[in-house]
Amino acid sequence: MREEFYKRLGRPVGDLGLKRREQDVLYDKKWKIFLRRTRLFRHLPFVDFVFAAGSMALGNINKNSDFDVIVGVREGRIYTARFFSVLAFGALRARRKKLTHHEHAKDKICLNHFVTAKSACLSPPHNIYWQELYQNIVPLYGKKERIEFFFKANNWAGEPKTNLTDLRYQHRYSLIKTTGTYILSGKLGDIIEKKLKNFQIKRIHSGFLESQGFAPRIRVTDDELEFHPDTRRISELIGF
Repeated sequence: MREEFYKRLGRPVGDLGLKRREQDVLYDKKWKIFLRRTRLFRHLPFVDFVFAAGSMALGNINKNSDFDVIVGVREGRIYTARFFSVLAFGALRARRKKLTHHEHAKDKICLNHFVTAKSACLSPPHNIYWQELYQNIVPLYGKKERIEFFFKANNWAGEPKTNLTDLRYQHRYSLIKTTGTYILSGKLGDIIEKKLKNFQIKRIHSGFLESQGFAPRIRVTDDELEFHPDTRRISELIGF
């Protein structure tokens, strides 16, 4: 079943063959770009950890692949963390917008999943796609204990295939992040979080919630923001 899944995924099974070598070269180039761009997270307040997900975790990339991430944030500041993420990557023209596809999404950061400690475990259903993805997600940034907590919360997927000895993992954060987190941690931060929540929910309702496709995974709460408006591709991969 696993081999059939990867055939559908488009990743060559085995290490031989021109197609596999070409994909490996492209994969390495993509990782260099991805790692350069995700360093920005170390400056953003309330971002506790970041994982590489999607095609970069599963290895089924093509020249137009974007960069999916799972972003872990502090409880009570999910909308603030998302706001600064959208603002920062948008300013650098490195964020994938919801309506962009193919070459317009190429090498852009896709901010489609924010979680807190309460929502660290992926909501079911847990099919082979999600199992393979959560076994292969790559820790890029964050505190060791937060990342280990996330792995433990998702033990339904089995033993993770990457760990904190991975050279792509970084844990240092900047003075900008420390200062921003300090300033926005008190009552002022509570007020700003509330305003940002109201603003973003309006945007979400006029965007994602009105453009849902096949079997969408959309979650908008104070503990989780997940935007997978169309999962047809996932259903095709698992043979449904």
